[in-house]
Amino acid sequence: MRNLQMYCISMEPSHFSFIKNLGYVPVGLGDKIFPEGWTGDNTGHNISHKNKYYGEYTFHYWLWKNYIDKLDDKWIGFCQYRKFWTLNNYDNTKITFQELPSLVLKNIPPEFEDYEVILGQPFFVNKRKIMKFIKKGFKIILKKPQYIFDSNSRNIKFHFDIMHGENNLNKAIDLLDEANKKDFKIYVNSKLYFHPQNMFICKSKNLLKKYYETVFSWLEKCEKIFKFQKLKGYDLTRIYGFLAERFLSYWFQKNAKCKTMNITFYDIRNDID
Repeated sequence: MRNLQMYCISMEPSHFSFIKNLGYVPVGLGDKIFPEGWTGDNTGHNISHKNKYYGEYTFHYWLWKNYIDKLDDKWIGFCQYRKFWTLNNYDNTKITFQELPSLVLKNIPPEFEDYEVILGQPFFVNKRKIMKFIKKGFKIILKKPQYIFDSNSRNIKFHFDIMHGENNLNKAIDLLDEANKKDFKIYVNSKLYFHPQNMFICKSKNLLKKYYETVFSWLEKCEKIFKFQKLKGYDLTRIYGFLAERFLSYWFQKNAKCKTMNITFYDIRNDID
């Protein structure tokens, strides 16, 4: 008997059989029509119309508001049609579509039982090529050339300023409650990595509920300053998802015992029409 319920998010109805055969719950997001059998984000109490800005978090909102109390008492995980949890680290260029089902996570191994949350392997923002930062955020680097020579100065806040608008992260953090405001500000100004992809596996639905209560309360406040109409380009349009991605790493590490696991990239759209 499996000890894990994994939700796999997709934007393509044709992915249903593959996801179902993995033993995962198929979640359909976006504008396409998903037939019976799919779990969506557009029933009950929902923010489906914000998917363009929130990404997978419109499903997290739906789960929180409509289904979380019905979840079984087992690990609850989230993956995507091109990003899968695997116990081992694989070269995605050498994986075949046929072998992918045998590689992805089906059960949480015993060595993870002492932990409460599983996060993806850390993404070190300071290890990106400096020319990419200069191209994207020349004005920011011009103000503080230290960023070029000192990789330890290139923290989460620096990376967010470059990618998603200068001072936008600070503006968002200022909307948090006092305890999280202080701790999250320290986190983004000191950490050189975060756990990416908005993917995690949580052992307790009660812990998951607390996370949802905190993150959605915050994002709702963020809407009042960032709004929607003026968000142009992917890096700004999806700002609510990017804010949640950084906050997720901080919040779970502060409130739970965490362990990391590999996330393997394989886009099943290349094999399924």
